[in-house]
Amino acid sequence: MALDGLVVRAIVHELQKLVGGRISKIHQPTPHDIILQLRSASGNARLLLSANLTYPRVHLTDKSMPNPTEPPMFCMLLRKHCEGGVIEAIEQTGAERVLSIRIRQRDELGDISSKVLLVEIMGRHSNIILLDPRTNTIVDGIHHVTPALSSYRVVMPGFAYTPPPEQEKRTPWETTQEVFQQEAEALLAGTDAATMEKALVARFSGVSPLVAREIVYRASQLGANDPRIGNVAALEGAADSHQARSPIPELGQLWQAFSQIMEDMRQHQYRPGIVRAEKSGKLAFSVIRLTHIAGETEEFSSVSACLDRFYSEKAERDTVKQRTSDLQRLLANEKSKNEKKLEKLADTLEEAKDADRFRILGELVTGSLHLIKKGDKLVEAINYYEEEQPTLLIPLDPLLSPSENAQRFFKKYNKAKNSMLAVEEQLTLTHEEIAYLDNLLAQLAVASLPDVEEIREELVEQGYLRNRGKQAKKKKKDRPALSCYTSSEGLPIYVGKNNLQNEYLTNRLAKPGDTWLHTKDIPGSHVVIRSDSYGEDTLLEAAQLAAYFSQARGSSSVPVDYTLIRYVRKPNGAKPGFVIYDKQKTLYATTDESLVNSLKSVQA
Repeated sequence: MALDGLVVRAIVHELQKLVGGRISKIHQPTPHDIILQLRSASGNARLLLSANLTYPRVHLTDKSMPNPTEPPMFCMLLRKHCEGGVIEAIEQTGAERVLSIRIRQRDELGDISSKVLLVEIMGRHSNIILLDPRTNTIVDGIHHVTPALSSYRVVMPGFAYTPPPEQEKRTPWETTQEVFQQEAEALLAGTDAATMEKALVARFSGVSPLVAREIVYRASQLGANDPRIGNVAALEGAADSHQARSPIPELGQLWQAFSQIMEDMRQHQYRPGIVRAEKSGKLAFSVIRLTHIAGETEEFSSVSACLDRFYSEKAERDTVKQRTSDLQRLLANEKSKNEKKLEKLADTLEEAKDADRFRILGELVTGSLHLIKKGDKLVEAINYYEEEQPTLLIPLDPLLSPSENAQRFFKKYNKAKNSMLAVEEQLTLTHEEIAYLDNLLAQLAVASLPDVEEIREELVEQGYLRNRGKQAKKKKKDRPALSCYTSSEGLPIYVGKNNLQNEYLTNRLAKPGDTWLHTKDIPGSHVVIRSDSYGEDTLLEAAQLAAYFSQARGSSSVPVDYTLIRYVRKPNGAKPGFVIYDKQKTLYATTDESLVNSLKSVQA
């Protein structure tokens, strides 16, 4: 779901409160994203400019993003030309998905200079460009477009800025009825709604297929009870839509629906919301009401809040996936090595079970020393250890004396007996290692960007990774940030999302009377109810969190153990995050993402 021109218009209107504000800090948390921290008359704000190839966007955000210790070159350039500057204007180019931020700043010599920060939201061609408006010259862009990639439009320092190609479409909120009727031939060219929708997208700038579908649906509803309409068709692509039972509208009805929406655009009357389709579960957002999608709608007080909810989790998951790809491979390889080690240890253990046979052979040879001469290859002896007392042919080493042959069997016995103890110990350690790696893999699956860095630090400390570069070792955090949820009874529920957080939460923060929860025999997070008195609702919600932040996310009837903190302890020498516990009870929880989101997580 991409931003369209209507959403950009709404966000530009919302950002007018930042005009006159000062840019205090600039960060570049990812290769595609810029964060501007601003102080304005309306208060402090954090503005996200994203040229992410999948999720490009611009909106205010309250989400914290990690700040790299070494800022990228583009970030340093923006700090030089924009940090400390005042925002003079925020504008949209026509109805296009291009947003410009004009910034005034004093340079090193104290002279006033102006720059324009352009954000082009155009899918895989998205970009953030710093422009010198006096000469229309590009200072730099977050993504470079060389002449080898595009002969029409180069984005490189020192080149003249060329706007995206004009599409020669009409601006929808400036369109009159007469102009709209001029497009009648194209709009009514087909006999189905899909053709109308494509015509609206092709003729009007900023109108996305989603908005076009909404216009056609509203128009069809205006004529649903009109006896003159006899052509009722099943519309294409209506699996999650009311449109499958809607008639094809006439031009007048189409104009009425179109003008209603565009009048709201002119008056800046927006209804930002996210709809979850009933059948497919897919999400769609817009700044107008999406009545054509059958499903539950969540409305927001601002466009930024809507975009932040819709995009932040998707974009963060993509970024986390990129940041953790090397860790995922490392942990998967380590797990594979340990699984192969288990197979070899099992074979060794099977062989070691024959230890008693070597002892018996040694004793039989000892009892037959008077029958053996040096150089003999076999000795025939009666096996007194079996009830039938069979005769055995025992192989000998002809280079050894009779007593040395007996000692050879006793040595094999002692070696096999000792190896059984070592193998059993190795089996225990290997099983613990696999459980630890499974736990880390489960943590990576639900990790946020700060969590990933803490997991990476843990892997360095445990010797799985080398410390990158010659940087000084970071001071270990005394108090890692924990996610704190509030239950429906108003009680705090803490969740540790990696081993550093789990250890701090369970071993240091929690009190003996607090309740500790964890999925039974499934890798997952430590969860603590910070209260010695709570109701059943709080316990069930904490179990939901334990199931959700575990390897069993998405499953039903997940077993969750719970006990008091006083019965949870970490064995000496155990891996980070590993604990043992007793006096537990078990309940079953089915993960519910909407319930988890409703519990309002904060960093604590």
